[in-house]
Amino acid sequence: MRLLLTWLLLALPVFADQFDGIRDFIRSRMAAEAAPSVAVAVARDGRILWEEGFGWADREKRVAANEHTMYSLASITKPFTATGLMTLVEQKRADGTSKIDLDRPINQYLGNAKLRARVGNADDATVRRVAMHTSGLPLHYQFFYEDEPYRLPSMDETILRYGNLVTIPGEKYEYSNLGYGILGYVIARVSGETYEDYMRKAVFLRLGLTHTSVGIGKGLEKFAAVRYGSSGSDGPPIPFFDFNHRGAGAIYSSAHDLIRFAMFHLGARLPGQARILSDASIAEMQKFAPTRTQTNGYGIGWFVNRNVNGYDVVTHTGGMNGVATFLHMIPSEKLAIVVLCNANVDLPGEVAEKLLAAMLPNWKARPSQPPRPPAPLPPALKGTWTGALSTYKADIPLVLRVLDSGEVHAQLGRQIETLLTDVKWEPDPFSGQKPEDVTLSGRMPGDIGIEEASRRPYYLQFNLKLRGNLLNGSASAISQPGRRDGSGLTQWVELKKD
Repeated sequence: MRLLLTWLLLALPVFADQFDGIRDFIRSRMAAEAAPSVAVAVARDGRILWEEGFGWADREKRVAANEHTMYSLASITKPFTATGLMTLVEQKRADGTSKIDLDRPINQYLGNAKLRARVGNADDATVRRVAMHTSGLPLHYQFFYEDEPYRLPSMDETILRYGNLVTIPGEKYEYSNLGYGILGYVIARVSGETYEDYMRKAVFLRLGLTHTSVGIGKGLEKFAAVRYGSSGSDGPPIPFFDFNHRGAGAIYSSAHDLIRFAMFHLGARLPGQARILSDASIAEMQKFAPTRTQTNGYGIGWFVNRNVNGYDVVTHTGGMNGVATFLHMIPSEKLAIVVLCNANVDLPGEVAEKLLAAMLPNWKARPSQPPRPPAPLPPALKGTWTGALSTYKADIPLVLRVLDSGEVHAQLGRQIETLLTDVKWEPDPFSGQKPEDVTLSGRMPGDIGIEEASRRPYYLQFNLKLRGNLLNGSASAISQPGRRDGSGLTQWVELKKD
């Protein structure tokens, strides 16, 4: 009988796993794209269908990647921080009020260092608007490597230097790491614990995420993937780095943990997971609010995109030196997909697209959009604009001359006059496309005289909004591309038409 059963088992046809083609694609592309490792996970209808690692989590020590390898998530930290925030929104004080009210000014939850409104009213920068990137906070990032001498500043110091609202709260969407760094700080101040401890106790452990931590948690070092630079076919290991906006990008997690986190946000009730948020709070986080188009939006910690190949997609991605991460959820299909990599290469995005196409019959790769023709130069922009670029140290005189030809000449302080490059002017997408509501952008070399910007070569990126006879907004000192990510430090600019 035993021989007969053995013969029958051997005679049964061997069916290919539905993910075999994607496994082959990953293996064939890893060497070509210099990806040290990739980890993937797929879940549907409350079940994990596939989770697997490929390549080396630590190439030098020959540690293979698997579904429990912890990857730096970069900006997928934001939905975790938003989850921690919403647990405090649900918690009540003795008087019955929420510990955090989404619609109160975020300054009410800060200490002596407050956000400063360069335009508009700081009281309108609510917790909700910070979480949705519409508070007026601008671009910001700053990296601190363990082999460099620069110290990590306190959050108060960062807010005092860079906590400027450069657009009117609620006026426009502007993705801001600083905003999520501040939300992490608010979580710490309100809970009475560090951001790291609160997230571990109130989110990671209660959701059964044992390979997830802010930074590399104590005792988890052996699970962490080394971050590698992308230089040719053999990128070097990158020294460990931290941020002054930890709530925006400092979390590590595994494919296994991250897919379980996604399943929680899809409403699955998994063994070992507490219901740390109500269904109403989960829905609130995924509520659509437009960013730059009427189909692309951002909720509280999630990008929410409408009608992508017929599906609404709740998603977040992460990317920086040594990191490329993707988390996609299709709520109507109860589908979640995770792809993680320890190098900033294109492969994870390609794998994510293939997984979506394999799981969704109507999914097709989105075609690239042709560039829009340039808009005519608005007459109101022409002329000479005089004012200052303001840092926390000084106001530096700035003059912009917008010529009839569309050329923009700029002079910062006593520095040499130069041309703005990559100049664009376009209607503000939140203005209702009124002709007078226009933003001017462009870049130039320049020295703004602050030490943290000067650690690496940088350029100035301007984004200025026309407001009658004023032109104001941001000038970001952005590090030139190199082997290490540097900084994007935003200053306030206000000019008046002569």
